[in-house]
Amino acid sequence: MQNTHLDVLIIGAGISGISAAYYLQRDCPTKSYAILEGRHTLGGTWDLFKYPGIRSDSDMYTLGFAFKPWTDPKAIADGPSIMKYLHETVDEFGIRQHIRYNQMVIDASWSSEDALWTLTVNDKASQTSQTYTCNFLSMCSGYYNYEKGYTPDFKGIEAFQGKVIHPQKWPEGFNYDNQKIVVIGSGATAVTIVPEMAKKAAHVTMLQRSPTFVVSAPDEDWLANLTNKIFPGKFAYSMNRWRKILMQRFMFNIARKYPKTMKKMLIGGVAKELGEEFDVKTHFTPSYNPWDQRICLVPNGDLFESIKDNKSSVVTDHIEAFVPNGIQLKSGKTLEADIIVTATGLNLKLLGGINFVVDGKKIDLSKTISYRAMMFSDIPNLVLAFGYTNASWTLKCDLSNQYVCRLLNYMDEHGHRQCVPKQNDPNLELEDWLDFSSGYIRRVIDTLPKQGTKKPWRLDQNYLVDRKLIGNAALNDGVLEFSAPEKVVEQKTVAVGSSSRQ
Repeated sequence: MQNTHLDVLIIGAGISGISAAYYLQRDCPTKSYAILEGRHTLGGTWDLFKYPGIRSDSDMYTLGFAFKPWTDPKAIADGPSIMKYLHETVDEFGIRQHIRYNQMVIDASWSSEDALWTLTVNDKASQTSQTYTCNFLSMCSGYYNYEKGYTPDFKGIEAFQGKVIHPQKWPEGFNYDNQKIVVIGSGATAVTIVPEMAKKAAHVTMLQRSPTFVVSAPDEDWLANLTNKIFPGKFAYSMNRWRKILMQRFMFNIARKYPKTMKKMLIGGVAKELGEEFDVKTHFTPSYNPWDQRICLVPNGDLFESIKDNKSSVVTDHIEAFVPNGIQLKSGKTLEADIIVTATGLNLKLLGGINFVVDGKKIDLSKTISYRAMMFSDIPNLVLAFGYTNASWTLKCDLSNQYVCRLLNYMDEHGHRQCVPKQNDPNLELEDWLDFSSGYIRRVIDTLPKQGTKKPWRLDQNYLVDRKLIGNAALNDGVLEFSAPEKVVEQKTVAVGSSSRQ
């Protein structure tokens, strides 16, 4: 069994892992690091998902990195374009050589005596086990289970004589020409798949239990493209990025302050797209308020165009059972199908599903409290990059990854080897970590960390606030405790040195 030591290990080579590597190289150039990626390639979500029409539902000026301008005319980009951008990034900044593929982390054990993480890693290619040690863990493993999506226990599913596919496991080269298709779901994946499959299918029906907020917007931002023509690249990108950030925040605040008005606007937008004859009240009027769940984006109104052209339709009903020729609904109707796509969501999986142990004690995340929305009480030298639910994922991850560098440099300057959030406030009240009603979160809410009702234990879901809370706040705030174990100090007096970049 091999044993490899690095100063920092980054877990995951998706958007957040690539971001972590960039900032580590820029701000902590003496630190050795590697990215351990469990799959055979980089990109995370954007490589994993292959379903028809795969694209971002966030603009690329904010989903893209702050340090790497997005130059494509399309602000709402498809999966292949995003993958091209990520490959360009790892090559441009010399990150690719640090990625180690097929490295599935199983266990991570912290020793306070040694100020060291020890990781047990399975090499999926060679089917061997390897040990890594590091001083700091940067968790960039995403938020869901990459092995399996969520599918409810549908009654009679084995009776269906056609093909059942979950979007997370889309078969390569799958032919659905001239087939009758039912897509179960009404979230971002469903509203992407339906109009794309309808281009070749005989007909596509989006079967939803309840409606979701859907809004149409152009995939190209004319003002951003004009800005790119007038101003130098990085300056134009910064302008576009900040305009999008402020607009996102403005619209979210309006939705929270005036939910009835925003709801009326969103539903009115759908009614304008589909016309008076369409039953918008039944199919596009959610029972909840805007941003209790994410709002689904349909670029250029493609879903609405598909419905108007009778290539697709929407049915709002409950499933009674799968039957040989399709789905029987509780209303008594049967939806005939050759193919059923279960766009029913993800299985949330925090911290990559790794078994964490601190000083011999197994960590139960549900018993921890989130510190600055990225560290956890009583877990040393670990930061999680976890994006926003109401804005682009990358915005928060960039902040978290820059924080890691500030933290590492502060510890080096003051001779510390470990830092750990300690909750010692007897009056701190606790609540759910994420105030969001989406199914993938509510299904596992009891297994997630808690958050406090006041800073620095509170998660604001606000990039502008977090720039201060994470980007500029004092590190030695009386909550984050720093130390240098005696054993480690003694070792340093015997042999002083730093590891080289690997």
